[in-house]
Amino acid sequence: MAEIVLAVGSSHSPTLNSPAEEQELHAEVDKGMPSWPRQLVDKSGKKVSYDELLAQAPADLVEQIKPEVIEQRVADCQTNMDRLEKEIEVANLDALIIVGDDQKEQFFDDNMPAVLIYWGETIPNTTLDLPEDAPEFWKHARSMYHEQEGLHEYPVASDLARHMISHMIDHDFDVSHAKKLRFERGEGHAFGYVHRRLMRNKVTPIVPVALNTYFPPNQPRPSRCYQLGQEIRRAVEAWDKNARVGILASGGLSHFTIDEDLDQDMLRALKAHDADALRNLPREKLNAGNSEIRNWITMAGASEHLDVKWMEYIPCYRSAAGTGCAMAFGILA
Repeated sequence: MAEIVLAVGSSHSPTLNSPAEEQELHAEVDKGMPSWPRQLVDKSGKKVSYDELLAQAPADLVEQIKPEVIEQRVADCQTNMDRLEKEIEVANLDALIIVGDDQKEQFFDDNMPAVLIYWGETIPNTTLDLPEDAPEFWKHARSMYHEQEGLHEYPVASDLARHMISHMIDHDFDVSHAKKLRFERGEGHAFGYVHRRLMRNKVTPIVPVALNTYFPPNQPRPSRCYQLGQEIRRAVEAWDKNARVGILASGGLSHFTIDEDLDQDMLRALKAHDADALRNLPREKLNAGNSEIRNWITMAGASEHLDVKWMEYIPCYRSAAGTGCAMAFGILA
């Protein structure tokens, strides 16, 4: 029988492809965030301006953005991604289910599915189309998601994906599906990150599961995300193949305003297999970048039978207002 033998959690962010000296450039972007979803929120989930966030930030945050602190944290993130890459490589997986979010890359206001499973034979990854006047550091940072030149087709475990869709429909999950992508930009950032950074040496066929984490009103509730993960595991175990399957949560944790309390609550619940705590994470706090925590909740529901082997949390602050990206990396096996 098929079974989930590995679960992985990994943050994704353009800042992971930026050296320490470029983190302040990302902080400058924070100061001018004009639109949703790249909207700053405070720790209650309320939309705020950068100046409002700065006014309420504790004074000791300046210690978090000293050059030597940023440099060490950037280096630690690279080490942790290397570890995840090696773990996926040696796990000898037949398929890797990736739970990620779409930020209006393939799905827009004319059709915004809450949950979608992609089951084409392959999935394209293409050059990211950025404005010609985009700064060089931003072009480089975003290249971790997309091919630098041309088009690449990555393999999809389409038979497993098709089976998962049928299983979900049979078990009260009315998921959307896609066999091809509408727009030439190819797979979204959550999936491109895995291909471009965590599968550099060995490519495993994937099953892309796209959640609408960002955009109201049909964001899956935390409890539904956990149930989705549980049903994904049941679907895998009902597949009539002898296969080793992994599941990976791509994204999170809190950003663009870092909320260490929220992150630690989620990680403690994950480590303890505390399903009630995960189901009841306050959804008013799961907006903007924090919304990607839903991907981790889904992964947690699918990996109740696995033990936490390793977990690392790195709050990568980049401004005195407390903006940045809280990075987390974990392995369950």
